[in-house]
Amino acid sequence: MIEKIKYKDIELGIIIRENHHGDGIEFITPDDYSQQLAYMHHPAGKKIDAHIHNEVHRSIRYTQEVLVIKKGKLRVDFYVEKCEYLESRVLYEGDIILLVSGGHGFEVLEEVEMVEIKQGPYAGESDKTRFEGINTESIILRE
Repeated sequence: MIEKIKYKDIELGIIIRENHHGDGIEFITPDDYSQQLAYMHHPAGKKIDAHIHNEVHRSIRYTQEVLVIKKGKLRVDFYVEKCEYLESRVLYEGDIILLVSGGHGFEVLEEVEMVEIKQGPYAGESDKTRFEGINTESIILRE
């Protein structure tokens, strides 16, 4: 299952749930995203041509990041214009999320192990603006 979190016409995130299945290659993101996300399922014996990636100059305006939940349970809070809270989702072991735009915050609900993938190089504190997140009592949880 694939979930897309949107606000107006703006995509904030894409979740690929652990139970998502398909055949072949399924590109989930449009070509203009600076971070590309695809789901792949190939049978044993399938050969993928050996290749190297050519130097291609790209312009990246905002960081997009992917989280892979290896273990545990993580709540993701989504924020829109002017750091306004929108809603939350819970990620479970095996889930993957691409954080496309807007803001986000997290709360670890069960001890979590995850992998983060994003464009680099990381610019440290100049890479993000921190703000006060939603309090737990005001969470709007979408399943």
